Amino acid sequence: MKRRTFLSGLAATALLIGPWRFTLAGDSPSHQSLSDIRNHWKMLLAPNADIAASAVPLKHTAEEWRKLLTSQQYAVLREEDTERPFTSPLNHEKRPGVFFCAGCALPLFTSVMKFDSGTGWPSFFTTIPDAFVTKTDLKLIFPRTEYHCVKCGGHHGHVFDDGPPPTGQRWCNNGDALRFIPKNV
Repeated sequence: MKRRTFLSGLAATALLIGPWRFTLAGDSPSHQSLSDIRNHWKMLLAPNADIAASAVPLKHTAEEWRKLLTSQQYAVLREEDTERPFTSPLNHEKRPGVFFCAGCALPLFTSVMKFDSGTGWPSFFTTIPDAFVTKTDLKLIFPRTEYHCVKCGGHHGHVFDDGPPPTGQRWCNNGDALRFIPKNV
């Protein structure tokens, strides 16, 4: 086993066991039902916002993706890499708005879904409906649920069962895989 793989596994285990600080970003969702939170994301968009029209699968060659994405975005979205924790400016983003896939502009999360997990990556307790497909990831030996954008297939992160109510989920996302558009900008 490589030292880097061992240390990554050890760090991931520590993150899974550690206590999280659950501070919701933006407006408190406590007055809204989970269904409302998941389905009323369009109200956060600016009028005539440029968003992906549908989740029809988007296909590009590796060379086309390299031209469309930064090197770090390519590593995360296309090669399932992980950015270093606490490096994404989106980890501290608290303004009302929508988080989009950096690869294809599909809306994925809203600021109301975001919380501070203390892990160093943007974290969300739910998603916009039908934004992702999941698969089992065994790279660190124990099974984890990995999720990818339904439109472009880009890797975003992993979902864990240690999040806050109302779902108990933590969608731990790479900031490099996201683009944030503030409300009414």
